[in-house]
Amino acid sequence: MSDYAETQSAQPVTHADFGHVDTWIFDLDNTLYPAHCNLFAQIDQRMGAFIARELDVDPVEARRIQKQYYVDHGTTLAGLMAEHGMDPTPFLDFVHDIDLAVVDESRALDAALARLPGKRFIFTNGSHRHAENVAGKLGVLDRFEGIIDIAACNYIPKPHPDAFGHFIGRSAADARKAAMFEDIARNLVVPHQMGMRTVWVHTEDAFATEKAHHGKDGDHVHHTTEDLVGFLDAL
Repeated sequence: MSDYAETQSAQPVTHADFGHVDTWIFDLDNTLYPAHCNLFAQIDQRMGAFIARELDVDPVEARRIQKQYYVDHGTTLAGLMAEHGMDPTPFLDFVHDIDLAVVDESRALDAALARLPGKRFIFTNGSHRHAENVAGKLGVLDRFEGIIDIAACNYIPKPHPDAFGHFIGRSAADARKAAMFEDIARNLVVPHQMGMRTVWVHTEDAFATEKAHHGKDGDHVHHTTEDLVGFLDAL
């Protein structure tokens, strides 16, 4: 066990914590890639532009709607669907049309994922295409058994319990033998309740911190790390 993994964890990391795990579940944005890539800043800007155009409001009101729907509904998209009956496909296509040049191939991440026993999944509130594009740019797409995206969850986002129910149904995973890696702490509450081992991949990046630290306190966060590769290597 590395010193790094121990000092970055809510509890010291031991093999016993993860020795039973045969399903490894990874959020995508700001989890598989570092938050300093700032991809979500691009997505955030495009969400505002989409709302302003579709709802015919100015940028300030679009921003208010965007953030309020995130708080009230779990994602901005869920709010747009609930409040305006919006078709999710044009929204997802527009907001994920971003520049991935800032994402570098990570051979270290690829090697760390390859060493994990069992199956690996990406579980994201984003689209399947976005997850494929990002994982492909990282050079790790082939390491995953599947991608469970927002459409596969009937557009019910994490942290809603039904989203995790859809994940289990799609993946056939045993929650008691699974580990969940997430950058948004509140999204680990339900996995903890289901019996998963949880890891909060957090960052002090200014943009990511706004939402990622919400709900960080509590026994639902079993381990924390600022370095996913280092954490996985420690196992």
